[in-house]
Amino acid sequence: MKILQLALAGSLALATFTGGAQAQSSDNTLTIELKDGPVVVELRPDIAPKHVQQIKELAAAGEYDNVAFHRVIKGFMAQTGDVQYGDMKQGFQPELAGTGGSSKPDLPAEFSEVPFERGTVGMARSQDPNSANSQFFIMFAPGDFLNGQYTVVGKVVEGMENIDKIKLGDDANNGAVTDPDRMISVKVGK
Repeated sequence: MKILQLALAGSLALATFTGGAQAQSSDNTLTIELKDGPVVVELRPDIAPKHVQQIKELAAAGEYDNVAFHRVIKGFMAQTGDVQYGDMKQGFQPELAGTGGSSKPDLPAEFSEVPFERGTVGMARSQDPNSANSQFFIMFAPGDFLNGQYTVVGKVVEGMENIDKIKLGDDANNGAVTDPDRMISVKVGK
């Protein structure tokens, strides 16, 4: 399964991403349009070049447009990017959302020392560390237990307040979301 399989331990405090300064360029910026406004993600090809390249290719091809936030857990993260089963254009398939990827190959892990903090964008994967493909998640709060075990691809630098407004999922069902919010459009650049 291509879902992020984690148990939440304790409460997570809110913090600001402190994962090192990176010169921002439009080539390494992703803009996600949500119902409440835009979100700008600074991508990190310096720590995850293969993952960033794949995300940029999928965004440029329009693959992320209208894809659902299929798993959203309060105080933890919002997961999206299942272009196979989470596509609102093709008819969202809630029973399969989170199990799909894209037509591109899975990627080898690119773990780094960049911590998972509020606003961090990481790649979702199955239990196989080398299974990330198209799905990613955005942290609502720090998640130190993810450090060094999931690939960090960037951080939200604008619009985190719009991420905070994404419809939450059902805690009893691992954060699965009924009638989910979606990424209206995703483009490379600002």
